[in-house]
Amino acid sequence: MKNPPQAVTLAHDHADGDHGHHGDHGDHGHHDRAHHAHHAHHAHEMSGPFQKASRDDLPRGAGSGKLLFLDAPSGLAGDMIIATLVDLGVPEQALSDVFTKLPLEGFHVHFGARVRSGIVATSFDVHVSGTQPERTYRAIRALLDASALPEGVHARASASFRRLAESEAKVHRMPIDDVHFHEVGGVDAIVDIVGSAAALDYLGAKLVVSPLPMGHGHVHARHGILPLPAPATVECLRGLSTYDGGLAFEFVTPTGAAIVGAHAEGSVRWPSLVPERTGWGAGTKDLADRPNLLRAVLGQEVLAAPLGTHVLLETNVDDATGELLAACIDGLLAAGALDAWATPMTMKKGRPAYALAALAPRGLEDVVASAMLRESTSLGVRRMEVSRLERPRRMVSVDTPFGVLPVKVAEGPFGPPQYKPEFDACLAAARAHGVPVRAVLQAALVASYVEKSPI
Repeated sequence: MKNPPQAVTLAHDHADGDHGHHGDHGDHGHHDRAHHAHHAHHAHEMSGPFQKASRDDLPRGAGSGKLLFLDAPSGLAGDMIIATLVDLGVPEQALSDVFTKLPLEGFHVHFGARVRSGIVATSFDVHVSGTQPERTYRAIRALLDASALPEGVHARASASFRRLAESEAKVHRMPIDDVHFHEVGGVDAIVDIVGSAAALDYLGAKLVVSPLPMGHGHVHARHGILPLPAPATVECLRGLSTYDGGLAFEFVTPTGAAIVGAHAEGSVRWPSLVPERTGWGAGTKDLADRPNLLRAVLGQEVLAAPLGTHVLLETNVDDATGELLAACIDGLLAAGALDAWATPMTMKKGRPAYALAALAPRGLEDVVASAMLRESTSLGVRRMEVSRLERPRRMVSVDTPFGVLPVKVAEGPFGPPQYKPEFDACLAAARAHGVPVRAVLQAALVASYVEKSPI
């Protein structure tokens, strides 16, 4: 649990000195959460009926096809993730049912409420009785495999533990199965990881997280004094954005880092989405410069505008002859441009010039731009992404007195179909029969209305 104001030292306890204590999760668990219900001060505690009345449960799968955003300006820990998602609408009972499927004894959980800066947030505590054994990653895997957890919950919990085990194995340079989870192997941390897995599985949403604050200072651990952020925390957050949180405080616990590291698809300051539901989870310690809250937002993702389908390339030339421009256009078409053209214009000082342009398919823009520089006298090329609305097109073959000729047919919901005989083929037929090309074009158009078969 994040931020105990009074902590029993188990591993990375930085309640001593001037280092605020933020969490007990991950292999850097910090205290026995059985004390939380009795020592959570600096927060206005509220009883269960208040938050239950203000929260409607979401149905299972309510996040399918949607985006779940964890906004964490004060960091996060496993218990805060659970509290936030329950406040969002994951039923408490759905998590309680999952906890009964773990082969663990000597604990019970409690959902409550705390007020931070006037915001009523959900809290989550695990109360543990008795001494809990330390467990290795191998033992954790065996415990999960021996459980009756649903497949999706098992998979997510396993992914979180593996993320943490890989990080610890890298930091301590040891085989992953031999990694010792000191407090993370305890019941409270197991409940945090399994509970967060159950909540994420219940929602079924795509998860993204805000950039996470990193504190400074140190923690006392089994391995000695470690710097903040804890080494395993940083390893778990690989691929996600972080920044200086500005306090001597453990903003992100290893357990919280393992959960978002295993399941978040990326970091963003604020995603493009249409909010539908929000939830708040509270830590137990007051911070000097911000409320100790984690926010969850569920909503429809607003997808970014798609990349242009084509690239428009342009350059201005004022020293090219007509012959050179014609050669440039041929070179651009040969390089893959769908079309190329030159437009007369007047440049500075009244100089006559041409705007040479080409439309290139995405992926060929560099090739076409190189041809434009190579074939013309220009020193630079402008590039603009563009999108093109196209009529569906197909080719048909038609029988004419001048032979079988290809005709392009443009269709779609844009009015009557358009028919256009391929000019080069009609020109070749006209020359072969000694007739004007317009006669062949007309014959192909007439035939295309009565005889159309795919080439």
